[in-house]
Amino acid sequence: MKSDIIIIGAGIVGLATALSILEKNPKLKIIILEKENRVAFHQTGHNSGVIHSGIYYKTGSLKATNTRLGYEKLLNFCDENQIKYEICGKVIAATKEDEIPYLKILFERGKANGLQNLEYLDEKSIKNYEPNVAGIQGIYVPQTGIINYTAVSEKYAEIIEEKGSEIHFNQKVIGISENLNSIEVFTQNGKFYAEKLISCSGLFSDRISQMTQGKIDIRIIPFRGEYYKLSEQKKNLVKNLVYPVPDPNFPFLGVHFTRMISGEVEAGPNAVLSFKREGYKKTDFDLTDSLETFTWPGFRKVAKKYWKVGIGEFYRSYNKKAFVSALQRLIPSIQEEDLTPGGSGIRAQACKINGELLDDFAILQDKNVIHVLNAPSPAATASLAIGEKIANFVL
Repeated sequence: MKSDIIIIGAGIVGLATALSILEKNPKLKIIILEKENRVAFHQTGHNSGVIHSGIYYKTGSLKATNTRLGYEKLLNFCDENQIKYEICGKVIAATKEDEIPYLKILFERGKANGLQNLEYLDEKSIKNYEPNVAGIQGIYVPQTGIINYTAVSEKYAEIIEEKGSEIHFNQKVIGISENLNSIEVFTQNGKFYAEKLISCSGLFSDRISQMTQGKIDIRIIPFRGEYYKLSEQKKNLVKNLVYPVPDPNFPFLGVHFTRMISGEVEAGPNAVLSFKREGYKKTDFDLTDSLETFTWPGFRKVAKKYWKVGIGEFYRSYNKKAFVSALQRLIPSIQEEDLTPGGSGIRAQACKINGELLDDFAILQDKNVIHVLNAPSPAATASLAIGEKIANFVL
């Protein structure tokens, strides 16, 4: 089967990329290959649904620029297509004195990234937004919102198919061959030909890239994020979204509270090393995935440096009281009986061979092949901006 462009992966980034390309050139034929039986199956479908503002990301980084641009594009798309969302705002709360310097850095960074009407909060003014939060200082971010990214992805897919392109499910890619004038992609169920190839394969982005690039200096390390849900009787403890001050040494935001577009309130996630790339349960294990993680020199450097943090995450995973204790830093009145088990998600965390946990988006372009190597949160918010950037590469 032949097309102009093949995209591997029908998560939100792959779909947004196809949509952006077709908006620039509707005459092109795109085939999207997805190994699962529906769109948004993995990272997108396990997303808690936050519309990120861009406050956390270093000014000028791909995350900062694409989140701000993608934010506007996303809201416009939702308005045009009647997709429900809510811009409810969030509070970032410092609960300890040693968090205040980085909180102030985030406040200035947010302003540098173009966020308007940010408010720096004292202990009393935090209560105006979140009466049950025990912060000593904080930031109110009015731009943050909530949405269902699976619904967004399904609308992307609908428009793509209306424009004459195709999404082929149950097509796990097992090989790629580059010829003089075309690229041949082999799946478990067939062969596909195109002039150009774009890989947006998330948890398997490193393996897919090696099919065309050989060895690369990045490996995907899977981290499972586990959530609890607040009981119906205690949902009112959280008005909107409440976040801690993140540790600047890690690309994770820490356990937080999220009111979702469904009305439920999630608490979490932690960040536990997963022994399977698609391991959503504690018992999930894959030998190949585990060996790739533990034999990667970069991971061993990370583990040696941050083993105490890792043990703490595992402890919270298996000990509900420890998880509750972390949540009580933000909302002291939360009790163990207020929480019921929620879902989980897997973050595809890119780790370089030197031990650097890659924080920014990473896109590799080589001739007629493009690999999105790292697109964690806030990639869903930024999806249309990332898609436009890739479209500019290929057209």
